[in-house]
Amino acid sequence: MAKAYLEITLKVDDADRASAAGVYNQYKALFLENIKGATSKVLLIRTEDVQVLHSFESTEDAQNYLSSELFNNDVVTALKPYLKDSPDVRIYTVA
Repeated sequence: MAKAYLEITLKVDDADRASAAGVYNQYKALFLENIKGATSKVLLIRTEDVQVLHSFESTEDAQNYLSSELFNNDVVTALKPYLKDSPDVRIYTVA
């Protein structure tokens, strides 16, 4: 069971949502296979934004992912052309 969630909310134009979803799909398996404590990753699409919900075994694992090469060098770089604003990044602990 997940003990922490990382929620990243992205402002993306409708025209760019398919491309942003492509980035999600491209890196999902790498995330699950290579990031310590990662247990799931889900893409949530709303009218006003797109959210990526990651689950981890601990808040430390979630924080470490945010400083990982996969996140900073690959995911962030691939998403940059589609972002209208800075992402809203939040970590939650399961009570």
